[in-house]
Amino acid sequence: MSVTSQNPVVIVPGVLFWDGLYEVMRDALSRYLPAEKIEIAPVSLLDWVGFPPSPERSTNRVMTAIDRSVRSLRIKFPEEQVTIVAHSGGGTVAMIYLLEKRFQGDEYHPGDSVGKLVTLGTPFHTHEHYAKIKTDFIFRHLDSDFFLRKEVVSIVSDQYRGDLQGSLIEKMCYMFYRSVTEDGHAAGDGIVPADSCYLEGARNVTIPHVEHLPTPHTRWYGTKEGVDQWIQWL
Repeated sequence: MSVTSQNPVVIVPGVLFWDGLYEVMRDALSRYLPAEKIEIAPVSLLDWVGFPPSPERSTNRVMTAIDRSVRSLRIKFPEEQVTIVAHSGGGTVAMIYLLEKRFQGDEYHPGDSVGKLVTLGTPFHTHEHYAKIKTDFIFRHLDSDFFLRKEVVSIVSDQYRGDLQGSLIEKMCYMFYRSVTEDGHAAGDGIVPADSCYLEGARNVTIPHVEHLPTPHTRWYGTKEGVDQWIQWL
């Protein structure tokens, strides 16, 4: 087993996913660091959708949950910086949280409480409407100095290639990839094309044999097999 950072970890669910789905990731990470150092941000499906529906405000609701978990771990481990591990669209929410800029009326200042962000299948380049609200904001405010303050690792799998003329899975991947970027003929994790996760200034890592969706009986980023592939960058 490789040597792994022992800093506390906050897991951030992806868009339309909720905290209970990430127990498997917490269990997998607890093979490498103490379980009491791992918290899942308390995010529900309602946080993403809103009631009445207000998905454009989902980032604000999820940032509140991230901040609650970061503060909780800092109370328990005041001498240690927190690492945020964020899945899918949760990664862009975490980035906005760390930018410490006012977003739709809300602003957080985690400062040096958080030292590192690891994103898993997070598209930083997308034309999907609600995701683009976040990415446009990020690129308006992101500068090279940010990466001197925070280490960012963007991890994505290139397990599946999209092909409109290929197998059923390849056709489905093509449609998913086209919903993110213009080119459906790309390699990715089944939902997100790998190229969309490239972030200039971050450490960009491509891994094989991992799927995007946190569903039973799949080898997604949060399973033991998935975590084993990216744990060295924690």
